[in-house]
Amino acid sequence: MKRPLGLYLAYLFQSLIAVNVLIALSLGEYSQVFTGALGLGLTLVPTIVTRRLSITLPWQVNLLIAISLYLHIAGEIRGFYMLYYPYYDKVAHFVSGMTVSVLAFVAVLLLDRFSRLNLSRWMIVGFIVIAAMATGAFWEIYEWVFDTFLGTDLQHGLDDTMLDMIFVLIGAIIVAIAGDRYLSRSSKEDITEKLVAPEESQTD
Repeated sequence: MKRPLGLYLAYLFQSLIAVNVLIALSLGEYSQVFTGALGLGLTLVPTIVTRRLSITLPWQVNLLIAISLYLHIAGEIRGFYMLYYPYYDKVAHFVSGMTVSVLAFVAVLLLDRFSRLNLSRWMIVGFIVIAAMATGAFWEIYEWVFDTFLGTDLQHGLDDTMLDMIFVLIGAIIVAIAGDRYLSRSSKEDITEKLVAPEESQTD
């Protein structure tokens, strides 16, 4: 089966993350090396899930994860957060909001299938937004903790934090609307059938 172009774009961003890790290593920024290596490992999670759990994730998931992690890692290692402040930061939060929302959409559909919760369309759409906002809130708490106790400079006042959350919300709403339209045209069963390996589907 021919692989979609988006999957190769995901590989490209994974390669760019690896390049940034090497740059951080050459500069002796070992904390950033660790962060970059961790981010690179997270981009491999969809592949591991696909192979271990017999679940086929859409290529969009791979691409969004790779892009969002690249934006964060390059922002730290290459100084893009400060160089292009505040625009780079807001774009990164917007993409991260969309990424978490897509992951939440896939996760809640699979949960609904295997646990037989029989969630309504509006419950699924609501979960997408809630999951993204909760993740965004935890991220802001993480930044505050690091700034307070480790002396970093991740947050730049209340307006910066609120705008970060707003851009996460915008990304979540876009995915929620797209997910709602998708569910209005296809049943939950039809969608999850594409996510689950054939052998599992046949024994379900």
